[in-house]
Amino acid sequence: MSEPTRPGAGVAPRVRAFAPGTFTFVAGIEDTCVYPPAHFAMAPLDEHELTGHDRAWREDLDTVAALGATALRYGVDWPRVHVAPGVFDWAVLDERLAYAASLGITVIADLVHYGTPTWLEQSFADPGYPAAVASFAGAFAGRYAGVVDHVTPLNEPITTASFAGLRGVWPPALTGWDGWTRVVLGIAAGLQQSVAAVRSANPDAVIVHVEASSLVTVASSAAPAAASSSRASALVAEAAMLEALGFLPTDLVLGRVDAMHPSHAWLLSHGASAAALDELVDGAVTIDVLGVNYYPDLSPRRLEDGPDGTVQHAHDRWTEGLVESLTRFDARYGLPMVVTETSIEGDDAVRSAWVRDSVVAVRSLADAGVDVRGWTWWPVFDFVDWSYASGGRNVEEFTVAPDVVAERTGSGRKTPYLRRMGLVRLEEQLDGTLVRVPTAAAEAYRTAAG
Repeated sequence: MSEPTRPGAGVAPRVRAFAPGTFTFVAGIEDTCVYPPAHFAMAPLDEHELTGHDRAWREDLDTVAALGATALRYGVDWPRVHVAPGVFDWAVLDERLAYAASLGITVIADLVHYGTPTWLEQSFADPGYPAAVASFAGAFAGRYAGVVDHVTPLNEPITTASFAGLRGVWPPALTGWDGWTRVVLGIAAGLQQSVAAVRSANPDAVIVHVEASSLVTVASSAAPAAASSSRASALVAEAAMLEALGFLPTDLVLGRVDAMHPSHAWLLSHGASAAALDELVDGAVTIDVLGVNYYPDLSPRRLEDGPDGTVQHAHDRWTEGLVESLTRFDARYGLPMVVTETSIEGDDAVRSAWVRDSVVAVRSLADAGVDVRGWTWWPVFDFVDWSYASGGRNVEEFTVAPDVVAERTGSGRKTPYLRRMGLVRLEEQLDGTLVRVPTAAAEAYRTAAG
């Protein structure tokens, strides 16, 4: 393991991103990092490895700088770095983070991106999880203070809880709303302890809390104006619940879920203890920047009846949904915001149009007085779909058309499951390596950032 010496010697101090009155163009490298325990029925899902970033990381960081991005959301691979309780292997991060700093890139470190170390047997539901993640957060913040001062303690609590606690896709593979509640409470406690540990180790740290958009409606055919159908009424109620739950993890972290909170009784009914909720109220922390993730064709959902219960259909709301999502977060929290993920799957023309239209929408909100200070294209280059780790099974909350699955899996591909959402295309070679090819969307990004 590398010695705890100060990395980044000779590197200029980082610029503080997201200052009032500024607008930052950010890039993001897909960094999902889920390593299951040996008994778990899924393959590792390590995007840095699967996309060849482990091999091409210098090239990839150079690309970020060439795009004109001044900040980068970057995963720091907690499952790979925190090799045992209290034991860290910093060698890879020392080299990569120092190089990013040398390029003038402000790194926003993603400490947790859906996965935990395998020695945490129950992952996010493990009683030791909050202390373990706080240990990592504090060690990271202290080691890289002055090199990396912007920290996201955990990406998308609501998505993590869905995959790990509600639907049993990722460890600890809990299911149902009781499982969701158990995972969310663990995540919230871990977030609070991580924020405290980061601020203790680096008082200059900027906490960027990142959450996914929750925009849920009911298909018009299922919601007649009179709402006379009991099932239609149930779908409307379910949509309202899902939208409310989208804010709940952040409310818990900020200590807002007291006995008067609308979801307090619901949490108690799904296994939360009053003592655990009181501890989260007492442990309330502040965050500096609220990151909002929105995908125009994935984030908005419509609910419909299906043969096995409610079905979610993702549908495209383009910039209308983006504006609505940011407006809702602004009204609820009144915090400085950054769009921390957005992109769209499609050809060069579609992706280029989304660069232009989404930037215009966000900057228009800023001009209108909404405190939004940046915009991120995620991912810089194409990535491997999460269904890869589950043998091709759709793992999303929403339906995916068979022809879309066929396109992603590609029977003759050396690297199946590639999602075409990047500014840079991953082109598969005969030997299985992936070559980076900039697209027209990359030029659109460069123009917007310029």
